[in-house]
Amino acid sequence: MFHSFTQALSRRWHALHRRDLFRGAGLLSLSGLLPSSESRAAAPSGIDLGPDIYKSIGVRPLINCRGTLTIIGGSIELPEVRRAKDLANQQHVQIDELMDKVGERLAQLTGAEWGMVSSGCAAAISHATAACVAGGNPDLHVRIPNLAGFAKDEVIIPGHSRNVYDAAIRAVGVKIIEVNTAAELESAIGPRTAMIYIFATERSESGPPSFDDVVRIAKARHVPVMVDAAAETLTIPCVYLQRGATLVGYSGGKVIRGPQSAGVLLGRKDLVKAAWVHSAPHHGYSRAMKVGREEMVGMLMAIEMWTKRDHAAEWKQYLDQLDLISQRVTKVAGVTTSVREPSGRSNHSPSLGIRWDSTRLGITGPEVAEILDKSDPRILLNAMGGGFGRRRQESNEAGDTGVSVTAYMMMSGDEKIVADRLYAVLSAKHQLKPRETPKPPSGNLSGRWEVEIQYAAAKSTHTLHINQTEGRLEGSHHGDFIERDLIGTISGDTVRFASTQTERHGDALSYRFSGTLSGDTMAGTLDMGEYLKAAWTARRRAYGRQG
Repeated sequence: MFHSFTQALSRRWHALHRRDLFRGAGLLSLSGLLPSSESRAAAPSGIDLGPDIYKSIGVRPLINCRGTLTIIGGSIELPEVRRAKDLANQQHVQIDELMDKVGERLAQLTGAEWGMVSSGCAAAISHATAACVAGGNPDLHVRIPNLAGFAKDEVIIPGHSRNVYDAAIRAVGVKIIEVNTAAELESAIGPRTAMIYIFATERSESGPPSFDDVVRIAKARHVPVMVDAAAETLTIPCVYLQRGATLVGYSGGKVIRGPQSAGVLLGRKDLVKAAWVHSAPHHGYSRAMKVGREEMVGMLMAIEMWTKRDHAAEWKQYLDQLDLISQRVTKVAGVTTSVREPSGRSNHSPSLGIRWDSTRLGITGPEVAEILDKSDPRILLNAMGGGFGRRRQESNEAGDTGVSVTAYMMMSGDEKIVADRLYAVLSAKHQLKPRETPKPPSGNLSGRWEVEIQYAAAKSTHTLHINQTEGRLEGSHHGDFIERDLIGTISGDTVRFASTQTERHGDALSYRFSGTLSGDTMAGTLDMGEYLKAAWTARRRAYGRQG
């Protein structure tokens, strides 16, 4: 009955940008969460507490065909989760008592010894690390991240598991020891080893060292193993705990469809309870990672619903959505599609690959993705071959190109909107834009340049060493700490160059400079990817100058 009602409501709102109903707060009305007309009238000027809540403050909502990425909001919470959060917010409770009962219930639902809700999976990893370092001892807790005098202050990470999220471990102040073989792992474990961390991927399964090697060696030395399974489907009982891991963390705002600002830590009871001691609302380093009663109850409800959801029926719905899109876009001559059904647990969703010859349709995959992103309704999908957001001058290659659609976060009815928009764009007449003809360089950039970068609230000086051959640039970019290779071009007085360096801990820092040359100075905009943009000015270092 509820399903029929939501379908009818979806059809009714289709002509009125029905996606906003689901993308914004529309479904809240189904669970009694939309404010009354009186409270709407009292709302602050400028924000509309209704389906257009984002538009009312100048933000464009979107149809998500990319998956549960945090940068676009993760997943859509289940209606039951939203209802549970709303009810939990209407009463006060003692937070320690609440978490104790939530932990007990999570254990019953998942088969783990105990559970804990955190403010995301990264927070769960931090609290787990603190538990292995301090064990719930407040005399130690209040000194984190200064681990001077601690008996245990080292965490071992296999090289295949180094990634951007191990920042959550380093935040506790531990020393990271990287190993790349089972033998290195055996040698690295010592009295100061607090924990071993594994990022759950296919690579960590095969190693070296393999998942089973890590668990075997750790168990023999009584060292806890923490598994980061943030983007994975929840198996009950947990496959990692069954295979010998001590702790495992999941994201709430991905496939489980709980609160985006929540995660769950499962595993050995004493360590999970200690992790809670090292979590907010308790003071110390963890206070910044506060989790509210609403998130606790909402996360618990999401796990409850995970045990009740018909996952096979959901998978069939995803395939049906992709099939509808496929049938529509393949009516365009030259367009082919293929469905990918991943077998792994991470980011487990089918996707549709849509391919064509750009010389035939006159448009590339990145250009299609850009059109759908900038038009209304706004649709975000992946450009195949080069990635979403690829620069236009790099995307005009003739030949095979395409886009891909991930099904998991499309709401009911989104597939028709996506199919119609893709068909409209692909069937329209386009002319492949010719590659820009380089102009003779207006100057020679060879030499050393001092670059002043103006960040949001700070300045830094970097150094460029550039060698120019006609319009091609090569060299090095010395940043605040490390040196990166630099490549780029100069066409007329327009300069573009980039440097990328993957830090050992997994962070990839990408710098894309674009600007204009004027004599011995250059200036323009610096694109730093997820770290947004900055302004830069460069001055040539005069030959023979000291320093």
